[in-house]
Amino acid sequence: MTETLTHLTRPYAPDSPLAYLLDLAADADGPSEDEQRDDAQTTAAHHIYQDYPHTLAHVLEVTDWQGYPAWEGADGRRFEPSAMAWLDGGLWLHHTLHISETDGARDVLTLIVPCTCGRGYIDVLLDTEDDLIELLSELRPTHGRSPHTDTPVDCHSVRTAPTFMRLAR
Repeated sequence: MTETLTHLTRPYAPDSPLAYLLDLAADADGPSEDEQRDDAQTTAAHHIYQDYPHTLAHVLEVTDWQGYPAWEGADGRRFEPSAMAWLDGGLWLHHTLHISETDGARDVLTLIVPCTCGRGYIDVLLDTEDDLIELLSELRPTHGRSPHTDTPVDCHSVRTAPTFMRLAR
């Protein structure tokens, strides 16, 4: 038996309120990946200019950030768009927004630091400019490397450099 495909007809007029609202919904699919990348770069730069005016704002421009679109992990967890900036010497910054119904959007800035052992990285959440200065003071004697210890959670928080860092070399 051959099935015939019939096109559904609209049960409403093309100029009706429902047609208008459905057209709006079709346009509201959300930003494209390119728009997400651009927004992530701009948001990261704005956060730096506003909250790190005496340190990072002096060395980073909006063009130093590489934006990444939102993505969903294998476990179904959704990750917001983010941006990364290469600082040289194996260090880079990661910025994203943590979005929740209760708190709204909150900037999350993380400094990724290579370990002195050369096998991994640590990530350090930065809350303020003072936190950054304190951390950099601790890293200065090791030229921007995190001192390796033999604790189980030492330098394995980030195992490989992100793609953009490998391409920047």
